[in-house]
Amino acid sequence: MKSRRKETGIPIPWSVFHGTQTTPRSPKAYPALRYLPPRSPSTKIKKQAGENRWIAERMSLMGKTTVITGGARGIGLALAEAAAEAGSNLAILDVLDKPQRDLSELGVKAEYYRTDVTKMDMLEETFGRISREFGRIDNCVTAAGIVADKPFFEHKWDDCERLLKVNVLGTFFCAQLAAKAIREQGTGGSLVLIASIASHMAIPLQRLTMYGATKGAVRVLMTQLAVELAPWNIRVNTISPGFIRTDMTELCAVQQPELYSVFSSAPPLGRIGEPSDIAGAVNYLLSDAASYTTGADISITGGLIGGRIAN
Repeated sequence: MKSRRKETGIPIPWSVFHGTQTTPRSPKAYPALRYLPPRSPSTKIKKQAGENRWIAERMSLMGKTTVITGGARGIGLALAEAAAEAGSNLAILDVLDKPQRDLSELGVKAEYYRTDVTKMDMLEETFGRISREFGRIDNCVTAAGIVADKPFFEHKWDDCERLLKVNVLGTFFCAQLAAKAIREQGTGGSLVLIASIASHMAIPLQRLTMYGATKGAVRVLMTQLAVELAPWNIRVNTISPGFIRTDMTELCAVQQPELYSVFSSAPPLGRIGEPSDIAGAVNYLLSDAASYTTGADISITGGLIGGRIAN
């Protein structure tokens, strides 16, 4: 039997894989190509002048329905606004009585569901209503979360239980209910779970032991789900934000005023992040442009994930 190793000894140029080579791909010139499946239509690069909106079209969320938990304010609301701008209909869940913005201003079908993500019966009812009222669920962003900035030795059982219920169980079962709906539709979809830089590193002046542990659990959940849900073309990724201006960070800074300077000076980019800084990455992960992206964590930290600039 002829050795495949000898046949595939000729290096295959990068241009052959990525469609930038002007001459046809030739199995005779590059024997290894005979073992590759044909390139799918979605990966062919359009080069004609009239076909230069390929990326814009792939980034569109037009016709999709996106569920966003914790969407009444802060990061969740910014993500809702960005998804609406890309054309997605919205089902927004939160424990607040109403969102901080009038959803009718978003220009898409948007409904608000007052829901506690720690109550399974309420979650099941809400996701059932969303499926009936929107006819489909394509994406889910789990942005609901709480934080506790407290020394390790001062944590109580109830503190930890509350963090686990909201940040871990709430994320787990919202992802489960969304994935069930997407699986039944057979259309594929995307889950974006909001983690935190606190799952990667200790934060200067903050005591986030239990919070960091819950967000670490979210990242591990993502890696497991990315593999388990892949057969149904359900992609799962996480976003790990750094210091973002939200009600939670404001509360932490009120409790420790010295954190104000840390939030601005610690990131190498020299500023605190805004909720809108997260939106572009989330829209990408929700869109068809990310059709080959799953099992990834995107850190949006102003460079803090890489280290701090020495003073």
